[in-house]
Amino acid sequence: MKAVILAGGLGTRISEESHLRPKPMIEIGGKPILWHIMKIYSAYGVNDFIICLGYKGYIIKEYFMNYVLHHSNITVDVANHGVTFHDKAPDPWRITMIDTGENTQTGGRLKRVAPYLKDEKAFYLTYGDGVADIDINALTQFHHQQGGLATVTAVQPPGRFGALVMEGDRVSSFTEKAKGDGGFINGGFFVLSPKVIDYIDGDATLWEQEPLETLARKGELAAYHHPGFWRPMDTLRDKTHLEVMWHEGNAPWKVWK
Repeated sequence: MKAVILAGGLGTRISEESHLRPKPMIEIGGKPILWHIMKIYSAYGVNDFIICLGYKGYIIKEYFMNYVLHHSNITVDVANHGVTFHDKAPDPWRITMIDTGENTQTGGRLKRVAPYLKDEKAFYLTYGDGVADIDINALTQFHHQQGGLATVTAVQPPGRFGALVMEGDRVSSFTEKAKGDGGFINGGFFVLSPKVIDYIDGDATLWEQEPLETLARKGELAAYHHPGFWRPMDTLRDKTHLEVMWHEGNAPWKVWK
């Protein structure tokens, strides 16, 4: 199965970084968050990627064009115009990078890569700014068991504030930050039939609106509940939090060896 990653947005909520590079190229632990997402999939044997480019997409192209070079010991034979690589490939990835337009919405980006999915029975789709300790195999099995056209990973967003435990007018203790407000949200990490692309009109279509709402009304959208770690990188605060977790050796999304 192929994994489609949406990596073309402007990332306006983290403009401190995204004015220089696409949001998926913002680094955690010296590697783009896009790399972290790909490593999650690769840990489960998913190594064929389609990256939907948009804003400053050339930076993502340049990163992967030089990926093997930057992760290998090499000999450059200047006289004979040759390069010898002395290491095996750092990752067994096949990466198709498609310019889906700078102003195209999420659904439109998916529709633009439809020709690269026509022979797939199912494929993965996720956003280029969120990581999780999700079991991709369990997600895939769940999708096939449900028998619908689409599965979304349902998560509870991380809480921002701790809570006070009160006894009358006295504080008896503090609790950790609770997850969300009890509700579940779209955490990405979809499994989809290529048939869902028929529900997308064009570039202006938001995947999260009409297509998903229609699939839900028709009973074709299942929810895989992921109670474990999930975090988006929407803001500089999120980026800093993920960076601290990585450097402290406490990165739950690092499911690879």
